[in-house]
This record gives sequence, C-alpha cells and structure tokens, in this order.
Amino acid sequence: MKTVRCGRALAWPVLAAALSASLLLGGCGGDDAASAGPAVPGGTAGNGSPATPVDPGSPSLSPQDACTALASATLPASALALSNGGVQVASATLIAADAAGNTLGEYCAVRGQIRPVDASAPSINFALNLPTAWNGKAIQFGGGGFDGKLIDGTETVRFALPDDPAPLARGYATWGDDSGHQSGSITDGTFAANDEALANYGGDTLKKTHDAALALLRQRYGRAPDRAYFLGTSTGGRDALSYIQRWPADYDGVIANEPALNYTGTRLSNVAVGRALYLNGGAGWLNINKTLLVQSAAMAACDRLDGAADQVVSNVEGCRVGAMQVLAGLRCPGGTDAGDTCLSDAQIDTVKTIENPLQLSYPIANGVTVAGGYNLLEGALVAGPFTTRDLGTRAVPGNPATTADANVYLTGDQWVKYFVTRVASFDSLTFDPASPGAYTARVQQVSALTDATNPDLSGFLGHGGRLILLHGLADEVISPNSTIAWFQAVTGRVGQAAVDQGIRFYTVPGMGHGTGSFLPAWNSLTALENWVEQGVAPGTRTVMDTNAQTYGRARPLCQYPSWPKYKGSGSLDAAINYSCAGSSGPPQSCLNLPAAATSYKGGNMLGEELTVRLDPATLNYTVTIDASLQRAGGTARSGTLVAQGGCTFSSGENGALFTLTGGGVMLGGVANATGAGFAPLLAFENVSSDYKAVADIYNVNGIQYAVAGGAASVVNGSARLRSSAATWQTCADPVTGGFITYDAGCTATTKGYIAWNSARNAFDYFVGGSPTAGGGTLSGSLISGMVNGKPVPLVLTRSATAYGMHFYAPQPATLPLAAGAADGAYRVSVSDGTQLNADLAGLAITRGSASGTLTYNQPVLGVIGAAGAVSGAYTVSGGVLSGTGTGTGSFELGLLY
Repeated sequence: MKTVRCGRALAWPVLAAALSASLLLGGCGGDDAASAGPAVPGGTAGNGSPATPVDPGSPSLSPQDACTALASATLPASALALSNGGVQVASATLIAADAAGNTLGEYCAVRGQIRPVDASAPSINFALNLPTAWNGKAIQFGGGGFDGKLIDGTETVRFALPDDPAPLARGYATWGDDSGHQSGSITDGTFAANDEALANYGGDTLKKTHDAALALLRQRYGRAPDRAYFLGTSTGGRDALSYIQRWPADYDGVIANEPALNYTGTRLSNVAVGRALYLNGGAGWLNINKTLLVQSAAMAACDRLDGAADQVVSNVEGCRVGAMQVLAGLRCPGGTDAGDTCLSDAQIDTVKTIENPLQLSYPIANGVTVAGGYNLLEGALVAGPFTTRDLGTRAVPGNPATTADANVYLTGDQWVKYFVTRVASFDSLTFDPASPGAYTARVQQVSALTDATNPDLSGFLGHGGRLILLHGLADEVISPNSTIAWFQAVTGRVGQAAVDQGIRFYTVPGMGHGTGSFLPAWNSLTALENWVEQGVAPGTRTVMDTNAQTYGRARPLCQYPSWPKYKGSGSLDAAINYSCAGSSGPPQSCLNLPAAATSYKGGNMLGEELTVRLDPATLNYTVTIDASLQRAGGTARSGTLVAQGGCTFSSGENGALFTLTGGGVMLGGVANATGAGFAPLLAFENVSSDYKAVADIYNVNGIQYAVAGGAASVVNGSARLRSSAATWQTCADPVTGGFITYDAGCTATTKGYIAWNSARNAFDYFVGGSPTAGGGTLSGSLISGMVNGKPVPLVLTRSATAYGMHFYAPQPATLPLAAGAADGAYRVSVSDGTQLNADLAGLAITRGSASGTLTYNQPVLGVIGAAGAVSGAYTVSGGVLSGTGTGTGSFELGLLY
C-alpha cells in the first residue's frame, strides 16, 4: 500500500516492520458475516415514507424475472393520491447492457397508462426505467411546450456537459410522462378543451405519475428511494416548481431551468405581442432585416458594458438604462416606414410591447398582475443564426396561426382558442390580454390550474429541500424577468435566510431558450447531489459554451443579481478572467459557518492530532495540538480568519487558507512547529466514538514521512474495520504496493485495533495486539469524522520512524463509482504548501492551470485515475477529495465549495 514515487514499492509487511505503523484502517479476517460488504441503507423517497433496507445484490428474482413480473402489473385508483381510473402497465422489457445502441446499462423499461376518470379524456402515458445496478435514488423529468410527447426518462440532464452520462446510466431510477395527452407537436393546444386533460397538464399528471412510479419501483426493489429529485426545463421547469409548491414533501432537490412559471402571464404576453405585430394591417410587423437591425443596435450599445466585446450582453440592467434611447435612434424620419434601415412608429411600439412588462387590470393566480417583458434591447435574439424562433415571415397571420407567424403568437393563439374560449375558430387578435372582459374569470380559472407562482416555499425548504433555479437573460420565449419577480417574491415570503439556505438562482447572459450566443453546459445534477447529500451548497460555478462557433469558452455562472465582468486582461474565453459583479452588498457570506462557537476535531498531514475552535461572530480561531511528534500536546495557536468571499478565509497560519463546506468539514492549515510554511489540516464538526459507525471497506490515499530525514512517500491501498470488533486490517498489491481490491487473505497486510480515548475525543491506533488482550504498539490516532451521518475516517500516523495522514473513502463492493460522481469545484491544499482550485467535470479535471482526463474505478472500484498534465489517483467521500501522485511524494485534500 505504500508506494514510493521514485519507483520503489515496499510490500506492507516489510514496511510495517520498518516503520511500525502502516496505519491503514480495515477489518481483520474474513470471519465476519459482513465481510461481503455493507448492506445498502434504507431511506425515504423524499416524502417521509419509510424504506425497508434490502440488498439489491441478492434479489429474490433475477433482473429478467423481476422485470417480467411488472409486465402486467396494475394499480387501483386508490394507490394514487389524485383521482384517476387506475393504472395498467402495458409492457416491461429488460434492456441488456450490451443491446445495440444502449449506453445506459441494463434496465427494465416499464411503459404504462394512468386511466382518466372522464371517459372522454385521454389517458396519461408514463415511462419508468429501473436499472439493475440501482444507486438507490430516483429522478422525475418534466416536459416541454404543450407536451403531448412522452418523456421517457432516458435523456441526459438539460445543459449537461457534453460527455456527462444520463441519470439512468448513473444508476438512477427515472420516470416521465406525456402530460396527460398525446400529440405530434408541442405547440398543439387542442387537448385543453377537456377539463381533465387541462388539469393534468396543469400539474395533476406529475403527482399521478410520481405515485404510480413509486409504487412500481417499490415492487421491483422492495423499498423507496433514499433520495428523489425533479429535473425540468421550460414547461418542465414550471412542472418542477408547481410540484414543490403543491406537494412539497415528495422531492429532496429540484432543478428548474428557464421555467414557464408565470404560465398565464406568458400566454397573455404572447397575444399582446401578436396584436402589436398584426393589428392595423400588420403595420407593426418587423421583417427579419428590421429585427436584425434592432438586435445589432442593442449589441453595439451594450456589448462592452461588461468589459468584453464578445457578442454577449452581461450587464443587462446597465444596458436597460439606455435602451429607449437606442430604440429612438432607429426611428425613420417622420415615423413612417422607409425600408429596412429604420423603424416606423408602429414598429417601435411593437419593440416596446416585446420589451416592456405587460400590466394586467386584474389579478391572476397568487395575485400576479404583471407578465415580464423580453430583453430584446438588452441582448435577446429573435432573428439570426442563434435562434429558430422569429417574428414570422408575413404581416398577416393565419387563423389558426402557423409556423409562418411569430413563434410567440402561435402558442398564444392556441392558448386563447383551447385554454380560454374553447372556440377553435376564435380570432385571437380580438382578445385583449390586459383586459379580457367577459373572459376575465376564465383566464383566472386557467391561471389557477397552470401557474407556478406561489411564493410560499416554506414547506419545501422546511424539510431541507434544495432548489437550483437557472434562467437565460436572453430568453426569447419565457421571460427571465418573470422568474426574477417570482424569486424576489419568494425571498419576501420566506425570508433571505431561508433562500440563502435552500435556493441558488443563476442567470446566464447571452442564453436564450435553449438558444442564444452563449449556451451553458455544467454538471447541475452533481451540484444538486452534493448540496442535498453532502450539505455542500453550490456557489459561483463555471459554465462552458457549447455553441459551435465559440465551443469551449467559459464564464463564471453567477448568482442573481451578479453578472460576469471581464477583469481587463487575459483571454476573453477563460472564466478565470471574469468576476461576478453587480451584486448589491458584500460578497456572499459563508453559509457553512456554525451558528455558535464550535470545535472541529481532526489532524494535519504531519500526523498531528488537533482541535480547531472557531467563533463565527468574531471569526477568531484557536488551533490546539492534542497529540504530536513535533510539539508538546496542548500547544495552541490563535488568530482571526478574514473572509475572502464565499466560505474561504485567510489566516495567520503562514498563509494557510481555511475553507468550510457543508456537513461541518473544515480544510485549513497550522503553522509548522519550526520554520516557515504550514501543515494542511482537515477537521470535522462531528465525530463518533462508536467504531461500528465506521465499520466498512475503504480505499486509502495518504502521505507518510520518515522521521529520519523527513522523506515523503505516498500511500495507496485498501483497509477494513470489522463491525464485530474494533480491529483493522490493511491490504496492498503485493507487486506495486498500491491499490488493491480488499481481500482478507491478502499477503501484503498489517493488522491491529483501535480504542476510544475520551480525553482526546479520538481513537488511539495500535499496530498488533487485540481489543481484548491489549498489547500492540500505539502508533497514532483515528478520527471518525461524520458528515451528514456518513463516516469519513482519517488516520494520523505517529511512530518512532514515521508520521503522516491517510484518508479513507469507501471501496464499493460491487457497484462501480459512477463517472462524474466526484464532479464539483474544490479548494485544494497540497502537502508542499501549494493551494489551488480544482474542477472535476465528467471525465475531465482542471487543477490550477493544468488539465487531465479521469478514468473512474481504476485501478480498483472507487478510485479515480488521472492522466495527462494532471496525473495520479483520487478518491472522494463526504465532499472531501483526496489525491496522490500529482507530484513526487505529493498528497492533497480538497473541499467542495
């Protein structure tokens, strides 16, 4: 397990004799019933339902038989919370991992229907996918447009990085539906003439599908998911928000991209734009040349307001200040149409209608009286190469409107005809959205069914729900200004503290409705997982542009109301050369600070056991050395942390930066006993005195220093702690001395035991001996860190010949670590005193200015190999990243931020 990077590898028995402490925790023997690996824990489906622990590795039925058993399953209407006519599974097919074209692994594809109560209403078609190698989690996908097409749950996450695997391929059970009707077009609104179909589209179908999918999932696996998430974009973003507003306990985390939350306001605005374009004989209609003229004028005026000429307007609100002046400069002499080089007064009025909020003379759902305008004069694009949604090709629209007409009017026309008037031949140009007269009450009824504007998220946030909200500032279909208004209303209702704790709202300049001059890609699902499961809230992230013309350029993903501002030097395509500017008030405070003065227990890379006491009110800290080879126990250093933004702080420890992450984990440093520099430290707010809490099989990364001369070498291998006794065993590959799949009969091995030391709040670590007979050599300590209830062990070695630190991450028994499971942005401290940022995204790693590629589960399950300019081996657990091999005798620790 001890690998010397100069090319020497020492087998563990030899190394143990030489150092008396190859201190790598593990279980002895193979006489333990748990030696086959830990059972998969139980949990809930995010709805409070108890889950019975099962071992999916030993199912009572084969995957084929378990899938076949679902093929003719039925559920009574009473199995679902909302009224329905019962559930019938139409098919259940096991898709083999090696089936032609399948990249999702082996899974059972279940397809079925939820029957309506009204015989004239269509059924709800749903899809459920149950992977054989289930990760214990589930995802529901939302739809798009007017829906009518089955969302089958096999898709990738919207705006994911190019090589990011689909959730199903990562082991998620997934499901989706067709919103309760069937159509060949997502702009077909005819279904809404039926009350039940309209209510289903408004959100009922989401709950019905959830309940049906969960019942069938329990039948397959014998338990509910540990975690459940909802992902949606556009109408699907509305779906996501509608769900947590109506049924807040069902989901743990939600991603809502460019949500059509003010659904009725959006459709009313669609009609208002249509009327501006087409009334008065089409005097206000803009052809493509005039539309491009407006867009070019806005870009010329505002592109450089963020410091960079890049065809992206980032400082949208700064641009808005002069928008009307820019528009006035496009007026034709006398206000009459004089060709494509200017705008008539009627055309200027159309631009204003698109740009300005629509004010209603009556309230729609949740008291809303405004529909947000579109940022046409601030960088939004409705013509040209970056969008397929334009203002149409003719000045006189069809009835019904077609694709030859303005895209927004096409959907608005369908909405008026089938949602409101239910008159297929109705002329929507005669419908006044600001004051619809006799149709006002009907508009309000439809709004109550379809809108997701309730600002009271206290139920969702109260049970620990987490929401990632994203909207492009150049969205030409769903106004980002409506999303901003709702977010502000949520803040007003639940309070800033609750929003800071449970919501991240990102706005993206240049991003349209899946269109635009900047198309962002990032790993939002992993960010959500880290937040919900590790307690690590996402901060400012980096997104990559996937437009073909500008592929690969990057920008910071800023939280509203911030925007990316160019620093003035360096490549315009590198996110590092931008900062998030424009936010009112100081930089975001650290949400991971404890509520009161708190002690963190841990150690540093020199094997010193220590306690850090931090007062969040003053940011005063004290590091007390509890056990050490370098200095006396009780030695203390005190200072004050200084905020550097987010959860990173400077300190008085010879330049060491401190970072706090979710779950109560601290990465920092303590000044060396003599000389310059500092020893990187890792410490936990919560530790356990129960050895059974950390009983498991682990991969190990670490560093060891020789007492004589201080030569450093890295440590790799496996280890186990028995659940029936506080004994441990280590294993190393007998040839390389490195990582190995744990085997109780391994030849390169050491053994020992641990004993709780209440005086130091840590385990003493013995090589040799046993818990009952004693003996053995005291050779260090084990800190049983607990992060969100999960163990993150840290072994600190101190013997007569060697000292150091070893980090433990679970070694999966059978299921491989999913590619991308370690994704995130990390603050990293290296054993040589270097501090830098690292970003893992799919199969890529960027560490400082260097890049490399990742291979998951190499050389053993749970280890991530890195090659290229960044090379070595990484493990991850509890939001902590450990790495060895980037440099000779180099060890590093990183925390998600």
